[in-house]
Amino acid sequence: QVHLVESGGGLVQVGGSLRLSCVASGRTAADDAMAWFRQAPGKEREFVAAIRWRSNSPWNGEPAKGRFTIAVDSAKNTDYLNMNKVTPEDTAVYYCATGLLSESITGPYKYWGQGTQVSVSS
Repeated sequence: QVHLVESGGGLVQVGGSLRLSCVASGRTAADDAMAWFRQAPGKEREFVAAIRWRSNSPWNGEPAKGRFTIAVDSAKNTDYLNMNKVTPEDTAVYYCATGLLSESITGPYKYWGQGTQVSVSS
């Protein structure tokens, strides 16, 4: 059974930085892709970024381009979302996911963490 635990969320000021972590357990070789999504109140869940562990190949969605980076530490079974230059529009619950169910790295995914809240104050 795959288990994902996010951490690192909190309150950050506009223009600041934050690093989210996702510790994965129970992954198999088939769960090569790890992704981050976010969901703001009243909005649909949105793809942020993803990475393939074996090739260390990142893929950034629109919210991440130019500001966020995704990275993986295979030894720690952890992937990270480094958030920079945050804006109030980045306020959301951020989820990590694995178990890609399609050929597109943007999803859908089978396994999800419980989420971590990021709030950006102006």
